[in-house]
Amino acid sequence: MGSTAGSPIDDIAYLARSEHRAPTLVALTVRPRSRSELWEMTGVSSSTIRRTLSEFEDRNWIRRNGYQYETTPLGAFIADAMAELIERVETERNLRHVWHWLPGEESGFTIEMCADAVVTVAEADNPYGPLHRFLTLLRETDRFRFVGSDLALLEPCRDEFCQRVIDGMQTEIIDPPSVARYIRSTYPELSAETLASGNLTIRLHDDLPPYGIGIFDHRIAICGHDPDSVTVRVLVDTDSPEAREWAESEYSFYRRQTPTVPLETVMEL
Repeated sequence: MGSTAGSPIDDIAYLARSEHRAPTLVALTVRPRSRSELWEMTGVSSSTIRRTLSEFEDRNWIRRNGYQYETTPLGAFIADAMAELIERVETERNLRHVWHWLPGEESGFTIEMCADAVVTVAEADNPYGPLHRFLTLLRETDRFRFVGSDLALLEPCRDEFCQRVIDGMQTEIIDPPSVARYIRSTYPELSAETLASGNLTIRLHDDLPPYGIGIFDHRIAICGHDPDSVTVRVLVDTDSPEAREWAESEYSFYRRQTPTVPLETVMEL
């Protein structure tokens, strides 16, 4: 009979103290498994997995069915909670040092939207990781929309970005006027060819968020950059329906406030 001695924290601590315990319990919710299969899966010794299974049985989390073990409803209940907790902690660890570069909760953005996201952080040994990830997303879309301060993101990718637009990628960007002027004056010939393609629409807005929102065919991306160094620090991209709904809403909010800038006006910026 399972023991209820101690507190709920004691059982949580028991599962967390060894890395193999929670994965073992979660694996048994998928299908029944033998002790030898669990031993091979976890990489711990046969005596350790035997002791773990015995401790699970003492708590009524699993039962033996022939030579295999399976979870009880109690065990499945605990396993689901632990799997969710592990996923939440993994998400938090990915975002821990870059969260301040991302949208705040006042915008409607939540950490839950990042649960299945790809988080690409600029590291010392891979400072251009977010830019490379952005280019991968750009190559896989036929339509691209962006709102925010995009200079840090698009400037290093300008040649490939412009070529994608020239080749037919339908693009709409909501930019601060200062960024549009900078790009137009720094790369006049490339800008002219890109605008002349008819595939790029530019809208100007004076009060954009300090982060960027990119909307691709199948994913959305949030770009967090350091305004002092003008470098991209993190790119978070996801196919979450909730995140896409948020991104579309934010984009529409700024788009409603910005008329399309005529081609001749952009050329004169």
